[in-house]
Amino acid sequence: MTRADSRKFDQLRRIKIDRGFIKYAEGSCLIEMGNTRVITTATVEEKVPMFLRGKQEGWITSEYGMLPRATQSRIIRDRVSGRNMEIQRLIGRSLRSVVDLKKLGERTIWVDCDVIQADGGTRTASVIGGFISLVDCLDKLYKQAKITSFPVKDILGAISVGIVRGNYLLDLTYYEDSDASVDMNVVMKADGEFVEIQGTAEKGAFSKNDLDKLLALAKEGIEDIIDSERNILKDVLADRIG
Repeated sequence: MTRADSRKFDQLRRIKIDRGFIKYAEGSCLIEMGNTRVITTATVEEKVPMFLRGKQEGWITSEYGMLPRATQSRIIRDRVSGRNMEIQRLIGRSLRSVVDLKKLGERTIWVDCDVIQADGGTRTASVIGGFISLVDCLDKLYKQAKITSFPVKDILGAISVGIVRGNYLLDLTYYEDSDASVDMNVVMKADGEFVEIQGTAEKGAFSKNDLDKLLALAKEGIEDIIDSERNILKDVLADRIG
């Protein structure tokens, strides 16, 4: 098969990130991955959930949603769907995996991910954009001396992979995803450890060999993404994270 955008099977879409996209947020960006566009913001709240009160530890959580015409047909505004809930939990878990929450103090960072145009990979774009917004937010807290040490431990990346008409593809568009016999979302840290693997056989099943090939493909793509993030955030991460 030939991909509609003429990419190679193992090629990422063009990634563009505009930091500081929202004036009022402590951290924000517009991330574009091909035709998928997501606005992410990070907001500081000077309190934690009930289960963390008095424990001298912070929390990072996320909300995710789509604008009504982010997709090809209109969706209901502010709809709290099972899909949205699952995605925002994925984003929150992923971001917490690379932050020392004890260094946050008793405060919560809300990372909001709003999809303004969807063409596949919205959750992985949200993880990447959410990480960049979170880093800028935490850097601001550190420079304001509200936290005494920078809490980010590693760089976080995410990407989709799948099997479409027998081909192993990296960074699926909407049409590729809808035609996939297997689709998978992978979140990984710069140290090579996986944070989350979500894989589903849409038609039949897939083998251990398929899984190994998809994870290897995802790992290569995420390594490229992490290199880009390291360059984009070099003013913040230099001398803090290797």
